[in-house]
Amino acid sequence: MPTSPSTAAERYSRQVLFAGIGPHGQQRIGESHVALVGVGATGAAAASLLARAGVGRLTLIDRDFVEESNLQRQVLFDEADAREALPKAEAARRKIALFNSQIQVQSHVADLAPGNIHALLGDAQLVLDATDNFETRYLLNDYAIEQHKPWIYAAAVGAYAVTMNILPGQTACLACIFPEAPGGTVETCDTAGILNTAVNMAASIEVAEALKFLTGQPERMRRSLLSIDQWTNEWSEVKTARPHPGCQVCGARDFRHLRGEGRPHITLCGRNSVQIHEHARPVDFAELAARLRPHGDVRSNSMLLRFQRGEHTLTVFQDGRAIIQGTTDVGLARSLYARFIGS
Repeated sequence: MPTSPSTAAERYSRQVLFAGIGPHGQQRIGESHVALVGVGATGAAAASLLARAGVGRLTLIDRDFVEESNLQRQVLFDEADAREALPKAEAARRKIALFNSQIQVQSHVADLAPGNIHALLGDAQLVLDATDNFETRYLLNDYAIEQHKPWIYAAAVGAYAVTMNILPGQTACLACIFPEAPGGTVETCDTAGILNTAVNMAASIEVAEALKFLTGQPERMRRSLLSIDQWTNEWSEVKTARPHPGCQVCGARDFRHLRGEGRPHITLCGRNSVQIHEHARPVDFAELAARLRPHGDVRSNSMLLRFQRGEHTLTVFQDGRAIIQGTTDVGLARSLYARFIGS
């Protein structure tokens, strides 16, 4: 149902009063399409802010489901979502519809990969990062440079928030600043914890930068990698105003992540688990549930099936992708998948 002029004027009146947006900027926001990759902590906050700002179309992409430990910081979810183990993208879509039913929200319960990235992100004007791993961020960076499409990197862990705008051809890209993923021991929310305030800071800065772009003011977007530690009150900026000479991605246009070279199984942030994502095939949940019940506890809904056997839980999605909880051993995860789901 379209929004009447009077309803829209009242809903966004305080935002329109802001001189940086005004009526014309609000119209542009309402005509825009933003894709958000990851709808966990940072992503849920960003999705809420974008929807409340009136972004006309949102594409939400997330491979994961809601758990009770998410509720401390993931603002679009509630206890019922956790009990039902709803996929985060779909749970977010449903919540957004409760406070802004006039925008279009598409949810994709999927792992962003070289094989689907063009289809999932193709129509979006801007892509926001809310992922939990550098592999997906490098894939996003390859895609954005190839397509000459802007994207915004954002992350949070502990009390630390970081963001960076990537405007292809104008600024440094992610590979300019981080030619390789950080080596050695890297803190995650599983090892270092996370403050919900850090998550909301990262999301707020990211969305503010997005609004500058969507209202036609890219010249106002920050040209730096901004890092803030809320606990120590330390902050830093690394200038990103120009692409780095010799960058393999934006200079040489070598898109190895987009080609899928060396794509690993990914251990997810926040719990002891491995994702198996190489089996793209439809799953008959009723048939699978009947086959698994003699071997353990089975719960399912229309979007996923959860099978618990001893200390391991297998969550299977409609496309055959699975998250195996209770191990970080890829070999064991493969074995469990092959044994109970099929190879």
